[in-house]
Amino acid sequence: MNRKDFLVSIVIPVYNEEQALPKLFPRLLPVIEKYNYELIFVNDGSKDSSDAIIKNIAKSNKRVKLISFQRNFGHQIALSCGYDFAKGDCVITLDADLQDPPEVIDKMIAKWQEGFEIVYGQRLDRQTDSFFKRTTADFFYKFMNYLSDVKIPQHVADFRLLDKKVVEFLRGLKERSRFLRGLVVWPGFKSAIVSYRREKRSAGKTHYSLRKMLSFAFEGIISFSTRPLQLATYLGFISAFLGFIGIIYAVIGKFVFSHYWVTGWTALFVSIMFMGGVQLIAIGIIGEYVGKIYKEVQERPLYLVKEKVNLD
Repeated sequence: MNRKDFLVSIVIPVYNEEQALPKLFPRLLPVIEKYNYELIFVNDGSKDSSDAIIKNIAKSNKRVKLISFQRNFGHQIALSCGYDFAKGDCVITLDADLQDPPEVIDKMIAKWQEGFEIVYGQRLDRQTDSFFKRTTADFFYKFMNYLSDVKIPQHVADFRLLDKKVVEFLRGLKERSRFLRGLVVWPGFKSAIVSYRREKRSAGKTHYSLRKMLSFAFEGIISFSTRPLQLATYLGFISAFLGFIGIIYAVIGKFVFSHYWVTGWTALFVSIMFMGGVQLIAIGIIGEYVGKIYKEVQERPLYLVKEKVNLD
């Protein structure tokens, strides 16, 4: 396939990136200008001047396009919106903070031209992340792959290239809860990996707080595995078994060692706390699945578009 024969769509979700965007364009445009391209920014309810910066570039470059949400819907939904509007023969997604270097795009397209339908950008290391984030990320991927039948490559995020047929598959999915790292892997398209070293954030602060990271992790696990429900069942059996052992111990203590038997609150308190904890864990796990069912039944739109620039 000749380079002039295809359209490359670059999708970039944006949330309060006014400091990073002026550094993004000088690095990204020289890389993609050799291709027939469209650059789609999805403004995920930014409260700063990100909107204005993108619009200013879009005035002089009609290939730069903007979709602005009515409010913040989240990173995965912003990516899904970009896939909905992308017209390219291949679609590349990356963040605006330049931690994923745009120069890797050439390698991704080369792999795609070899016949691969998905090309993942895989980080060689996570030295730019904190020790806590590196440790929790490693644990998440190992735990996720243990629980799920869908095996997600380690150290890959949302910097990837998808062939048009993969994008069309994602568009056809009706589910509201989106964990794209799993959805991309699930159908089994032919994939390759391009390794790179992740850079420090060019400007601003990360928008992924600990709460958001935990929520994202739970979303991924629950979206692709029912084993947490099995875990709740196992905890129930374990607690019931321990309770049964406790009953035997109490009966023997009462009738065999009655002279030395002293009734106390410690064992009672520990057993109540243990049983209560197991029950709450089980109810919480079931509640997460019920909550996902509730969202799907509502059938609300994934996002609400407030404004479009350079898009039909």
